[in-house]
Amino acid sequence: MATWIPHFIGGESFEGRGGRTAPVYNPATGEQTGEVPLASARDVDAAVQAALKAFPAWAATPPLRRARILNRFLALLERDADRIAAAITAEHGKVLSDAKGELTRGIEVVEFATAAPQLLKGEVTENVGTRIDSHSLRQPLGVVAGITPFNFPAMVPMWMFPVALACGNCFILKPSERDPSTSLILAELLAEAGLPPGVFSVVQGDKEAVDALLQHPGISAVSFVGSTPIARYIYETAAKTGKRCQALGGAKNHMVILPDADMDQAVDALMGAAYGSAGERCMAISVAVPVGERTAEALIAKLEPKVRALKIGPGTEADAEMGPLVTRQHRDKVRGYVDAGVKEGATLVVDGRDFRMQGYEDGFFIGGTLFDHVTPEMSIYREEIFGPVLSVVRAGDYAAAAKLINEHEFGNGTSIFTRDGEAAREFAHGIQVGMVGINVPIPVPMAFHSFGGWKASLFGDHHMHGPEGVRFYTKLKTITTRWPSGGFRSGAEFVMPTMG
Repeated sequence: MATWIPHFIGGESFEGRGGRTAPVYNPATGEQTGEVPLASARDVDAAVQAALKAFPAWAATPPLRRARILNRFLALLERDADRIAAAITAEHGKVLSDAKGELTRGIEVVEFATAAPQLLKGEVTENVGTRIDSHSLRQPLGVVAGITPFNFPAMVPMWMFPVALACGNCFILKPSERDPSTSLILAELLAEAGLPPGVFSVVQGDKEAVDALLQHPGISAVSFVGSTPIARYIYETAAKTGKRCQALGGAKNHMVILPDADMDQAVDALMGAAYGSAGERCMAISVAVPVGERTAEALIAKLEPKVRALKIGPGTEADAEMGPLVTRQHRDKVRGYVDAGVKEGATLVVDGRDFRMQGYEDGFFIGGTLFDHVTPEMSIYREEIFGPVLSVVRAGDYAAAAKLINEHEFGNGTSIFTRDGEAAREFAHGIQVGMVGINVPIPVPMAFHSFGGWKASLFGDHHMHGPEGVRFYTKLKTITTRWPSGGFRSGAEFVMPTMG
């Protein structure tokens, strides 16, 4: 029987009035396991009203007390880590070890956010003019919203709400309707940690809920992670309604392998970066760029047997390296990209389209897929596939490899494998991408740095979490002060004030 997965508004479960629902599936079996309500504009308004009611008291709560609640939340996350990871695997499909890794990266942002008293300190300048002082404050925006994708149901929300809450905002989360249960666990743990009702709400839903959030005058800012077309829509719509917005879009991440690279290290890195989480990561490496024909041949020779040997199965199996895709529709879309790559003339080295697993014939599985001799004109190179498909694009020299990356529409993440420090430095400083790894396959910054790409991978001025997150979720106020004294001049002044 399908489990009912409600909203969470005003500190408690909320059934909603939308009247529409969506099924939730176990990707490994293809069976429906849950049903989630799809919020109407009235449901969104209920969450916003609860947040507006809670905001004055929460904003006035000293940052140290807010940090203590996040500290308790941190301990509860660690206590319930296995439960949260199991919920992620059950609805997303990724293997348990990957689900636990996702949660760990989210916890790191909570740890960062507990430093709110330090992060929110302003600046003071004494005597900017005669007996005049200036100081600055960072104050919360109000009610903010986060719209998050299916691929990281714990980590991506935790890129957003811990920093927003630490800064004194109220937060409304609209998770993916494909794997909504994790969001409710997070809400319950926040309440258990002592977060006041209304400060954090979960609104389940689809585009109707998204549009209601974007249009609601009570929401001051929106954070988003997803595909580039939707990121552009979110950003443009939010801007038209006067909201601050950070919208992270799609990616096509390249790994350059120079002739001097440790090939075994590079291949192992590619396997995890391309096929981990079945490629459903915005930081997945989906393009390998070996420099020189000998490098390319050596790469393919080592990659092919490893891709064929991938251990694929339900995420709950201890030895599984890759689980299913999130939905049947997405699996079929990925198969369609493989069909297109063959039609466009790429060499299909390993074909994962016909993978079947005994006992899980209705699961949303596809095998690891490897293409060689891919060219920049092909759709499998230009577009984000978001599946376990790795394309090898051969480059004649370093300049050609760098040109590929710099001319691509996306600029999220990239990496280079080499022993040459000069080449690595040139790559790091010259490549037109927001996050760069040197002999690191997935260069996701730690929580005390900030996450975000360039070009069509990011819309907005601020990256997520870290110092950029604090700046995004606060507004700057500067105060100039002079107290009465006998040195005041009398009479009105009609010139532009100066501080001489």
